[in-house]
Amino acid sequence: MPIDVEAGPVRRVRSIPMRRTVRRLMNDPAGALLEFAREAEGQVVRLNLGPFRPYLVTHPDHVQQVMRLEWTNYQRVGMFWRPLERLFGHSIMGDGEPWHTSRAILQPLFTTRYIATLADEVAARVAGRIEEWDEHARTGRDIDATAEMSGVLTYIVNRVLFGDKLSRKDAERIVPAFDLVSHSLVYRFLMPFMPYFIRIPRDRACLRGVKQIDDVVFPVVHEAMAHPDDNLDVVSVLCRFTDENGERLTAKQIRDALVSVYAAASETTAMILTWLWLLLEEHPGVAARLQAEIDEVVGDGPAGAEHVPHLSYTRMVLLEALRLYPSGWLLPRHVMEDAEIGGVRIKRGSTVLISPYATQRLEEVWERPDEFDPERFAPDKSAGGERRHRYSYFPFGGGPHKCLGEHLFYVEGPLVVASILSRYRLSVRTPGPFTVAWAASLRPKGKVHLGVSFARRDRSPAAGHDRSAVSR
Repeated sequence: MPIDVEAGPVRRVRSIPMRRTVRRLMNDPAGALLEFAREAEGQVVRLNLGPFRPYLVTHPDHVQQVMRLEWTNYQRVGMFWRPLERLFGHSIMGDGEPWHTSRAILQPLFTTRYIATLADEVAARVAGRIEEWDEHARTGRDIDATAEMSGVLTYIVNRVLFGDKLSRKDAERIVPAFDLVSHSLVYRFLMPFMPYFIRIPRDRACLRGVKQIDDVVFPVVHEAMAHPDDNLDVVSVLCRFTDENGERLTAKQIRDALVSVYAAASETTAMILTWLWLLLEEHPGVAARLQAEIDEVVGDGPAGAEHVPHLSYTRMVLLEALRLYPSGWLLPRHVMEDAEIGGVRIKRGSTVLISPYATQRLEEVWERPDEFDPERFAPDKSAGGERRHRYSYFPFGGGPHKCLGEHLFYVEGPLVVASILSRYRLSVRTPGPFTVAWAASLRPKGKVHLGVSFARRDRSPAAGHDRSAVSR
């Protein structure tokens, strides 16, 4: 739904008072940003957090200005970005020369064409890992949705991108460590002005999670640097790289790039798949249509690379889930020089906050913004001329910093969903409602338990009463 924001005179920015911002952000950070954005009807608004007063930017025109048209003036540095440096260091998740170098090295490994060559391997990896759920289906033991989705994606990424240089045991140590860091970093997001020599809640947990990740990644880096090979996995490519002076990357630079790649290639998909089962449980009509497509295209499985182009409704479902629950819900930027956004003058050194979660639920941009409706992404709507602003939907970011893992998501996401639903039926065992957790990536609060049963049982005459909402 298009909206018009005409260029006009410089205007006085609306400010949300501290008594509201702090209380709401401490209770529900993502929901608070959406609330403030809706009140401002997509206009730039300032959040009073005491000594720190960032600008919330949510209108698609303004988001495009910051992320694409004038992106060099809005950098991923400053006090709001510093918490992420604890985890990602200085690589593709940062800015400046480290970002430029690592992006140039890694970009060829994430193009549509190259990812297509990995599709068969991804499919085989998914099928092999999913079959381990047979034990749960036989015994009736639930699975932890977030842990299992992360485990499946880690299994894929370790083989396809890391060349199986991590043992499975070590690779799976990364999952709880990332989870720990994600839940800890948000405290620094909400108190970015606090000096780092002052401990705040969850600081020690964050550092403990980062150390656990380092304990897994650094030995792999040192081994690969000592014994370089000609493989095309991310580890090997980083270890072989030399700059114009013949210098190789340091172990720390390779470590930073690998941790960033892991997040780009697995975190978004794992989190959106966790939300997906909750959405399907609440929308049996969508679940039924999704199941019908997978039954027709994949049958009893396993899902293969050749099926992906025919899973059009599956893709629509995933895109709509990403609209409602983008993993990266907060994208801060540091203003390098005085600027103007939407008629609001913004001084050098200020912080701009961009939130896909807020923009993708704006009533001025989307009809029925809180409703789960995959038909928004039907191919015939685009073909029929129904176009939306490019930056009304940006779950993978935008501009030069757009997430490297986007094309991989479009392969691994449908393959994971199709592989699961061609073999099993899932039911949500945890009672709702489900709210958003306090975490750096958008995830459900608390554990989500799923029941697993074999798909063939649902097709037997005696089991008609036992079908879950996801299989209806």
